[in-house]
Amino acid sequence: MQQEVLKAEKLNKYFHEPATSHVLHDISLSIQKGEFVSIMGKSGCGKSTLLYLLSTLDTDYDGTININGIKVTGLHENEMARFRNEHIGFVFQFHFLLPEFTALENVMLPALKLGKLNQTEIEQQAMKKLKQMDMHEHAHKLSGKLSGGQQQRVAIARALINNPMIIMADEPTGNLDSANTAVIFNIFNQLVQAGNTIITVTHDHDFARKSNRILEMADGRIKI
Repeated sequence: MQQEVLKAEKLNKYFHEPATSHVLHDISLSIQKGEFVSIMGKSGCGKSTLLYLLSTLDTDYDGTININGIKVTGLHENEMARFRNEHIGFVFQFHFLLPEFTALENVMLPALKLGKLNQTEIEQQAMKKLKQMDMHEHAHKLSGKLSGGQQQRVAIARALINNPMIIMADEPTGNLDSANTAVIFNIFNQLVQAGNTIITVTHDHDFARKSNRILEMADGRIKI
């Protein structure tokens, strides 16, 4: 029996500057454990806005979101931050690594913030995640000295450090060439095979076609 890990009901989102606009309209969806879901649509259709709601980074909306059976809508800020750090991993188009930190130090940061393990245990976990990305040999290099594809692999390792139930990715291959895009897709595919759930926004049709399911958006709605 499939396990539902994310459920959104009747999500509506408004922007109020410079004038009020209704950008997401009554969006309801369900994501199962182990799914690899791609959200697609033209620029401005609301796909990144939807991802930010689902990932709890944006909490200003109408409707409800449940993650792993927990209603995250309405959680206090500190509770939300801890839940997000523990249960959701993030991969963005821009890796957002700290260039003055090594690859290993960057990967360790979310686990240090969570505080469930001591520093030695966190370092061991971070090395495991880097090895999973085939980046362990670069662990002690400054992240600013790595190539774009290498930096994105380090960013994925960082997203995995707390063993999240869901990985949210916003245009994760948007700055990569075709070879590195293939590497990132293969990594995502392996993660799904291992039971992870991935929700990604992408413009890349080839990338999306290889995922389990595509949600096509237009004008703030999911097309049926």
